Amino acid sequence: MADAAVPEIGDVLPQLSVLALAVVSFVWAVAAARRRLAHGQPLVPERPHAPVIWQGGDVALAVVAYLLVATLIAKVISAEAPLADRLLANVGLSLSVAGGTIAWLLLRGATWHELGFVGGHWREDVRTAVGGVALVVFPLLMLAAALNALVRYRHPIVDFLDGERDWRAVALVIVSAVVVAPLAEELFFRRVLQGWLEKHLASDELAPVLLSSLAFAAAHTGQGLAYVPLFPFSLVLGFIAQRTGSIVPCILLHALFNAVSVVLLLAQPVTGPAG
Repeated sequence: MADAAVPEIGDVLPQLSVLALAVVSFVWAVAAARRRLAHGQPLVPERPHAPVIWQGGDVALAVVAYLLVATLIAKVISAEAPLADRLLANVGLSLSVAGGTIAWLLLRGATWHELGFVGGHWREDVRTAVGGVALVVFPLLMLAAALNALVRYRHPIVDFLDGERDWRAVALVIVSAVVVAPLAEELFFRRVLQGWLEKHLASDELAPVLLSSLAFAAAHTGQGLAYVPLFPFSLVLGFIAQRTGSIVPCILLHALFNAVSVVLLLAQPVTGPAG
């Protein structure tokens, strides 16, 4: 029986470098969190914010709009279409539903501030996002790797980058995973859904974050066991959104987390053509 091929150090060096950086970042984030707590400072400073104005019907409308647009795209873009076309369709779906939801809620009387696009705290938002991703990326990557050994992670972006690595492919992945997905998902799960839950479950701080995180994890079923590490990731995002009333630090943290995943994917060798 032939011996299994042992990867050369050059093949795994990029992944090991990212892992080492994640470990160092995790140690730094834990130490920084302990210092803040020791000085009586909260991990995320609370910002006063009013309850959202929208109702359950508005949340349901956003869900129905997503399903309708997804059904329409599925009829236009077949499962046999090139992966690039399907990724572009997903980008269009996310942007159209996010834009439509924003427009509808603005017409209903919401402000940009109520939608979670809160300015004037950029330094604090960046600090929160960097600290948050440093704290979660190492343990969640380790959990994801362990789960992937049990059930292989499935995602169109993984299949796409498995066969395409030119600048157009990389740009499409970055736009999809690092820009569009964090914006659309944080808008819906952390502000539209969780904001509404916070208004109706005002006496329970945990329930809105827990329920919106369960919904976020459920939305990622069909991708192996990815929903398992995504649930605690969502809890962190939900806690930040609840404390600040803003999705800006959540979008930044989500984008940084996805960027790390994209870097790890790009560090792997191409094994075959994209479908």
